Amino acid sequence: MGRYFGTDGFRGKAGKDLTAEHAFRIGRFLGWYYKKQKGGTARIVIGKDTRKSSYMYENALAAGITSMGSDAYLLHVTTTPCVSYITRTEEFDCGVMISASHNPFYDNGIKLMNHEGEKMDDDTIELFEEYLDGYFHEDPSVREASLEKFPLRDETVENIGMTKDFYSGRNRYIGYLTGIPTRSFEKHTVALDCANGASWMIARAVFDALGAKTCVINDLPDGTNINRDCGSTHLEALKEYVKTHKVDCGFAFDGDADRCLAVDENGNEINGDGIMYICAKWMKKHDMLPSNTVVTTIMSNIGLYKALDDLGIGYEKTAVGDRFVYENMKEFDHMIGGEQSGHIIFRKYAHTGDGLVTALMLMGVMIDTSLPLSALAAPCRIYPQVLKNVEVDDKDETLADPAVQFAVERAKKELGDDGRVLLRKSGTEPVLRVMAEAGTKEACEKEVDDIITAMKQSNHLLKVR
Repeated sequence: MGRYFGTDGFRGKAGKDLTAEHAFRIGRFLGWYYKKQKGGTARIVIGKDTRKSSYMYENALAAGITSMGSDAYLLHVTTTPCVSYITRTEEFDCGVMISASHNPFYDNGIKLMNHEGEKMDDDTIELFEEYLDGYFHEDPSVREASLEKFPLRDETVENIGMTKDFYSGRNRYIGYLTGIPTRSFEKHTVALDCANGASWMIARAVFDALGAKTCVINDLPDGTNINRDCGSTHLEALKEYVKTHKVDCGFAFDGDADRCLAVDENGNEINGDGIMYICAKWMKKHDMLPSNTVVTTIMSNIGLYKALDDLGIGYEKTAVGDRFVYENMKEFDHMIGGEQSGHIIFRKYAHTGDGLVTALMLMGVMIDTSLPLSALAAPCRIYPQVLKNVEVDDKDETLADPAVQFAVERAKKELGDDGRVLLRKSGTEPVLRVMAEAGTKEACEKEVDDIITAMKQSNHLLKVR
């Protein structure tokens, strides 16, 4: 059997790769495992995004949890960072978010969080894997052995758990967010793209409460339009709205609102690297960056590093994934980190990427400095970047091939300090990601294509996607 959980939960096609039975079995394991850990009824909180399949998974999870004698608290439609915040502050045993983030509606996922609202640790996930492998195995003897190790037995009558509506948790999260800024937004007009997703009610409520003139687009979810040509993966509509309506800035969230990208007053995108630059610079000035370090991934742009060098701010580089960013921040006590995609973590306020916290922080910098986003972002020059996905016969053999290594080293020498190249293995496909950054897009294309040519000449290349 294969692995069910990746770096961001159990994700797949709704009803096919991820079924209602999967959700029910995960709920049963959650209810059993945490009741056993606690020595009594466990309390598990669940949130979901606006995909129509999310309602099915919510019911299945709750049924599984309560069948084991634990209680399920339903936040209903809310954001991933809301589930994280409520899990931590309301002392739940764990949290569950039903979402496939920025993916189309026909995908869905189940994300698990520990009692601190952090992504579930690997050891516990391994137990989930072992249980699911055993339960769904074709061999009856394997299933029987699994039942002996994981003796999940239905509770009956008065010992069955309860499912409780917990709308109040969502309101507490909104109250928490409105308490973060220290100044009113009343002189600013802000556009929000809610991606027809989990933030569609919360985002407006927060910005209205802070006094902004709030304009919201893509806030009419119908179960199938989440992330469709909108949100942080499709900024075209927000850019056009900002320019046409002459608003001060725009913020785009993804389906579960753990990401945020910004659009300045001229309709230009400010990605996660630009956001980290703006906020880190401001945080350093206000003594909110005690380690003087920003945590990035290896995919952050060379322009960010050059801009941070100019400010005298250090940086860490982790593997791709907000989980790795957070782990580094927690271990070494760093206060800001994130990814180009808009997963930005402000550790003072959240244990996960939070798109709304990111938007509030950027607004705070704008108001404090009396500068527009375009001026705040200007010193951080984002270099042109080209990324191509190359299907190969063997990822490790391709990376070790002398001709490929020679092409990479030659590209590095040619670009010098004015660019970089990066080869990265896909974690799920027979694919190498070939990336280059340089002063011009043409230079990027040349270096990437030269490396791909070396793969082809060494007979490793299958196709360029």
